Amino acid sequence: MRALVLLRAFSRAKAHTLLFSSHCARRHCHAPAKRERAKGARILGPDLPDIWRSPPLDSTHPPPPLIDANQEINPTIIDGNSIAEEIRSRIAEEVRQMKDAVKKIPGLAVILVGQRRDSQTYVRYKIKACHEVGIRSLTAELPEDCTEDEVVDSVSRFNEDPSVHGILVQLPLPQHMNEERILGAISLEKDVDGFHPLNVGNLAMRGREPLFIPCAARACIELLTRTDVELMGKHVAVIGRSKVVGLPTTLLLQRHHATVSSVHAFTKNPEDITRQADIVISAAGVANLVRGSWLKRGAVVIDVGTNPVEDPSSEHGYHLTGDVCFKEAVKVASAITPVPGGEWAECYLAISLAKTTSMSPWLLGILWVTLALQEQGSKASSSDSWVMRLRYSLLVQTLAFVISHQSALVELSEPVFDLFLKACSLTIKN
Repeated sequence: MRALVLLRAFSRAKAHTLLFSSHCARRHCHAPAKRERAKGARILGPDLPDIWRSPPLDSTHPPPPLIDANQEINPTIIDGNSIAEEIRSRIAEEVRQMKDAVKKIPGLAVILVGQRRDSQTYVRYKIKACHEVGIRSLTAELPEDCTEDEVVDSVSRFNEDPSVHGILVQLPLPQHMNEERILGAISLEKDVDGFHPLNVGNLAMRGREPLFIPCAARACIELLTRTDVELMGKHVAVIGRSKVVGLPTTLLLQRHHATVSSVHAFTKNPEDITRQADIVISAAGVANLVRGSWLKRGAVVIDVGTNPVEDPSSEHGYHLTGDVCFKEAVKVASAITPVPGGEWAECYLAISLAKTTSMSPWLLGILWVTLALQEQGSKASSSDSWVMRLRYSLLVQTLAFVISHQSALVELSEPVFDLFLKACSLTIKN
């Protein structure tokens, strides 16, 4: 039984090791190629701003097509709250077990730059969600006019903090900042949002597995699959192509063998594309962009939009509305997520917490093994090259996973532990 557990741990740790190795290779070996590419002709990429026009809400808008007045549609209201509650309950139990076993709890750090209302709302949700499941939350709030280096410094501090097991940078960032540099500064093993270039790149490539799948994309898939919506072979229209939702959702849907159409601000006649789609996922960030006339009868609609609309009667001076005009879409769709209501947001937050919890025992195990080796007589500092090789060592990661992972916790005898120490020592010498 012990050998079987070690074998399973070995397989998982091997995947992590390959990921870390490629990360190191990219960081240390490919700098000249990067400079050489910069000298070449500029390639027009997807960084052009998506400027959408918010349609007016008026009674002259054409009614949804293909509606039979004699046949009522009773759409399923996708209950993301129940899905999120199920995930949160599991997380709370895992946190409790971890606290009882090692007297530590996971930590999630959130970095907020500026005072965007939607970003502030998400950060409040994240802090509240952490508190509910027993995860320690830390927040770094920086002004809109802060420098890029100041944000990177905040990321670096959380990277080096052993009590932090997940880091979230609230997007979007101010326009004067380089998102790629800031997201790339997050330690790969703490990038629970999955925005690190290596995570996104592995998501896009066949035969590769990212260490983390972006939470927003995972939330969309969870809402669909838990509502028994078939994805294989279905036509899905994803409105928006942001790094947060649109792009990773498109990539993840392709892994589920869906036929995906990406709709953005430069798409001609976007309503013609969405009317052909079996599933519509909207993440454009424009209130009431998707009208009933954009949908075909029986379509499934996932509304990711959380757009602030001025509302003096509200506690915060505004209320949130979605990208989809709910009162029109509900007459056409077979299933739909409501906004406001937080169904997608709640699921997104629950998945973020789940990733933080899943990585914390693994990171604690890495720390535990490192300390154990140092107690055996090694006096090297954390900056020494052998420590870097140790961190990415397959043997160390395997042992750390076996020791720390709650579902595969085993009692290691002294001979087995000594064998691992000797193997790790050989790895260090070589």
